[in-house]
Amino acid sequence: MAQPAVTYELIKTEKHTGARLGKITTPHGTFETPMFMPVGTLATVKSMAPEELKEMGADIILSNTYHLWLRPGADLVEEAGKLHKFMNWDKGILTDSGGFQVFSLSDMRRIEEEGVHFRNHLNGSKMFLSPEIAIDVQNKLGADIIMSFDECPDFHQSYDYVKKSINRTTRWAQRGLEAHKSPETQGLFGILQGAGYEDLRKQHAKDMVSMDFPGYSIGGLSVGETKQEMNQVLDYLTPLIPSNKPRYLMGVGSPDALIDGVIRGIDMFDCVLPTRIARNGTCMTSKGRLVVKNAKYERDFRPLDENCDCYTCKNYTRAYIRHLFKADETFGLRLTSYHNLYFLINLMKQVREAIRNDNLLEFRQAFFEEYGLNVANPKNF
Repeated sequence: MAQPAVTYELIKTEKHTGARLGKITTPHGTFETPMFMPVGTLATVKSMAPEELKEMGADIILSNTYHLWLRPGADLVEEAGKLHKFMNWDKGILTDSGGFQVFSLSDMRRIEEEGVHFRNHLNGSKMFLSPEIAIDVQNKLGADIIMSFDECPDFHQSYDYVKKSINRTTRWAQRGLEAHKSPETQGLFGILQGAGYEDLRKQHAKDMVSMDFPGYSIGGLSVGETKQEMNQVLDYLTPLIPSNKPRYLMGVGSPDALIDGVIRGIDMFDCVLPTRIARNGTCMTSKGRLVVKNAKYERDFRPLDENCDCYTCKNYTRAYIRHLFKADETFGLRLTSYHNLYFLINLMKQVREAIRNDNLLEFRQAFFEEYGLNVANPKNF
């Protein structure tokens, strides 16, 4: 039997929590988990060069199936030598299925058993996306880890709707498995849905786990529910995912959610948050968020974060970066984007060390206190 394209090795479970230290092996390298993955929607992490991402310790980045399907097109990327060659990135790449974008960007959509009819958000043209098309596009893009096509219902959607939705997503997942042309070079993950309903979440997890995907993604969270609601779902859901498979929480990137997700057994995270807020001058620091555009930093010649050793903090001051933003110089948002990505990647490095030392809860408390977050018991909000 051929070796799967993506495998997971559990190295250690933290003594006091469900946190896991592990390794994911892909065709483009083996990477320690838990990890944060920068998002490069259109085959680029906004304003960052691949060399800079490597320098800050990024091991896997994300690209978006829906957006790349629209432009430049999957056939062109395949002709260029697939995504790794096209974007000059020789480490891991994960692509999502495009489902979330179809449901979130298009007001005009019609869901059928066969797939989803919708309008292109760029020019309004009619389009159709099915499980088979989503997998075919991802096969052409050539990412190491690809996603099943799913519907992401609202967290507070009605019970009856969510029940029909997860059953359809299960059927779509089976169709995607059958359509997958390159399981030896691309690991296809199943996506667990179910909104905020415990019985539906558990049922969908059982159905998806029975298909024996090489990894599992948890979808439908960080979409408007409270942090407490998200953590409650993770508390009962992650134990249902096999311990020899990676667990990926989609679209989550705030520091508190990363730490609390790890405590609940999550291995992989991604989010546009660090680069999106960076472009508005908002920086993550060890003492909380800092809006560098504010007037009080005009003559502040300290780094963004005195406890940070990233390129930005070693070389530039708050006053200079504020000046760049005020002058509309793009170098400013490059510096803040670099810092925020480094901050989260380095945070996960510290989290992995805390798991090794069996002191993750102590690390959480110290980090939350310094960051200005509510230090409630992570299991009892």
